[in-house]
Amino acid sequence: MSLKIAIQGVPGSFHHQVALKNFGLDADILAFNTFEPVAKSVAQGEADFGVMAIENSIAGAILPNYDLIDRYELFIRDEYYLPIAHQLMALPGQTIEEIREVRSHPMALLQCKAFLAKFPHIQQNDDVDTASVAKRISEEKLTGLAAIASEIAAEIYGLEILARDIQTVKDNFTRFIILQKEKVQTSTLPNKASFKITIRNEAGGLAKLLTLLAEKGLNLSKIQSIPVMEKPWEYAFFIDAEFGDYGQFNEAMNLVVKDFGDLKIFGEYSSRKG
Repeated sequence: MSLKIAIQGVPGSFHHQVALKNFGLDADILAFNTFEPVAKSVAQGEADFGVMAIENSIAGAILPNYDLIDRYELFIRDEYYLPIAHQLMALPGQTIEEIREVRSHPMALLQCKAFLAKFPHIQQNDDVDTASVAKRISEEKLTGLAAIASEIAAEIYGLEILARDIQTVKDNFTRFIILQKEKVQTSTLPNKASFKITIRNEAGGLAKLLTLLAEKGLNLSKIQSIPVMEKPWEYAFFIDAEFGDYGQFNEAMNLVVKDFGDLKIFGEYSSRKG
């Protein structure tokens, strides 16, 4: 029986590529337009796993997705870094000069900002997904409209690539996380963790917390803050940390609970960053 994998996007999307690379070509893909139903399907047991982008090396963190993991009480099983190459594509036979509009995910448009600035006649508009625009152009035979998507999307939907590798920074990666409903059981010691700390509203609290984590050998690869709605002027911090000593990590987490506030660990896993 094939594993059911929830993703945001259609075949040819970057999420689709990560799902197939992680779970094989025979995986049963459950595709959704937005991220929330991805999280919901995993939480309700409709999908075995979910694939979700969490940050990009150019555009930064996708902060709402941290909140989804928290609200739906999901766990991070693993991470995956996908090199991102964006292609400008349209129905065959058109030139860039004939294109009047380009649509794609806002993150993709941001990553191609320098290239698009060379063509001020092309209007830029956000869409829900990169590959879904390519799919719509193909199905509805839309001329004058281009998509920014992957080379695989161009192949799947029979579009012509007008310009290749148009992302501003060529060394461009998106970090994806693999989500599941149950807490992850691993046979190997992890060297990375994702967690949330809600610290008390005290002077110097954040500085003291960061000092503690540093003293315990934790390298914070990501820290994002969001306000705690029910507690004015208190903040929760979503943190990704790498470490060489798992015992030191556990000591740090115990001290966080004792001295700082609430702790919620989303996952302990192996760093996949090359």
